[in-house]
Amino acid sequence: MKLRSFVASLAVAASAMAATPTVLSTDIGGDIDDTWALAHLLRSPELDLKMVLTETGEARYRGQVTARVLEIAGRTDVDIALGLDFGVMGDQDRNQGPWVSDYELEAYPGTVHEDGIQAFIDFVRAAEETVTVIAIGPVPSLGAAIERAPDIAAKCRLFSMHGAFDKGYGGGPLEDSEYNVRADVPALRTVFNADWQSIRITPLDTCGLVYLDGKNYRKIWSAVDDKLVRAVIENYAVWAPRVPWMDGLELLTHSTSTLFDDVAVYMAYGDDFIEYETIRFHITDEGHTVRDPEGPHVADVAINWTDLDGFKAFLTGRLLGEH
Repeated sequence: MKLRSFVASLAVAASAMAATPTVLSTDIGGDIDDTWALAHLLRSPELDLKMVLTETGEARYRGQVTARVLEIAGRTDVDIALGLDFGVMGDQDRNQGPWVSDYELEAYPGTVHEDGIQAFIDFVRAAEETVTVIAIGPVPSLGAAIERAPDIAAKCRLFSMHGAFDKGYGGGPLEDSEYNVRADVPALRTVFNADWQSIRITPLDTCGLVYLDGKNYRKIWSAVDDKLVRAVIENYAVWAPRVPWMDGLELLTHSTSTLFDDVAVYMAYGDDFIEYETIRFHITDEGHTVRDPEGPHVADVAINWTDLDGFKAFLTGRLLGEH
């Protein structure tokens, strides 16, 4: 058993050494899927989370939610970079507010950058290797960083959850534009125009179909000794009765809501389960991502699942720290 433990320790150490420095750009505290995605990222040894950059809304509130999750996870080595601030959010928009009502951002033992945009720029410029940037919300802060320092994109790979090409929400027809795009179209155009090493996008076509139910959700729900998973479930229980698009509280007991953002995290380290298509496109003023052979943007797009059930099972195990 001692030899096995030693070998396992070596494997963990080797994985950590190979991990990619990663920055998460997120509007955590609105939709619960950002919190699931943060937990997923923290459970992914291929990715070494260094910084969380807040996007849209009230930067300190989003920082509070981030900080408390990181502290529970024992990851106070991760910097919190406060992005552009859009003023104090009303209680009706603080969907996870009760979970941090007694938590002060100043209590976070790690580093909190008031000028998160400059902190992000400085981090990328100082990095000795390629930085992985995962964007799972609107991107005004990321866009501001690119405008301030366009050179940083060349040192980064971008993985994002944005848009819809052939399918809309829930796999339905293309009707409403995807929220992360329409919330700040100019910023996303700026980001997609930047000279990234590579861009991969998960649109609604794939990420809009991901949720955990059945035995997968029961395994998550039953993980009572896992502090990080319990923190996510606590947030889910706070969030569910506060948002109008939930189907009452019944969903809470047997399924997650749609986990859009977990696909962007997965793409940063995995290639199985997904079929990619290189797509050139433009973004309309209303926030639609439209295929266009003359369009200004081009990306590798996760357009179809090759094994959605396989991904759900994999994601369950990853969230539980099984692999």
